[in-house]
Amino acid sequence: MNESLLAACLWAITATVTAMLPSRDKHWRAAYLLIAIGIPILGYVTYQNGPWVGLVVLAAGASILRWPLIHLWRWARRRGVR
Repeated sequence: MNESLLAACLWAITATVTAMLPSRDKHWRAAYLLIAIGIPILGYVTYQNGPWVGLVVLAAGASILRWPLIHLWRWARRRGVR
């Protein structure tokens, strides 16, 4: 396993542990931080392992951070973006 996949696995473990901890703001600050850290990791995984592995890691990250994506989708629909 190369270092980009190791970083993606550590990111997923960190996200899972963060979701288990109590939070007053429903984990939004943690989600923003995980997104900011996850995007460069996703690019690095895609660069080292190709687009198919990058899509798998993207799907895994989207399943972990599904609520920010759901809220983004709802916001875009309200704004008229399809």
